[in-house]
Amino acid sequence: MDMGYLGFAYLAAGLGVGMIVIGAALGIGRLAASALEGMARQPEVSGDLRTTMIIAAALIEGFTFFALVVTFMLAIQKPPTIEKSGAVEEKKIEDKR
Repeated sequence: MDMGYLGFAYLAAGLGVGMIVIGAALGIGRLAASALEGMARQPEVSGDLRTTMIIAAALIEGFTFFALVVTFMLAIQKPPTIEKSGAVEEKKIEDKR
């Protein structure tokens, strides 16, 4: 296995995870800020806003976990094989003998 390819895969996975977590944190923070602002403006609807906020936060977290799983799966996949026509043919001929 080519270690350069594996190193780049792990680097990309680390960057991907960082972007995913930052995006989720910004989304949930903005969601909470908007919900609290709405509760401050209309205290009588605070129960409905709280329920909606919790459901939306759960959906954001679910998408975040899905994206993390996909990122890790891409990081640990087997690297593609690049076959050179001359070297591969010679190796196949030697294997048949």
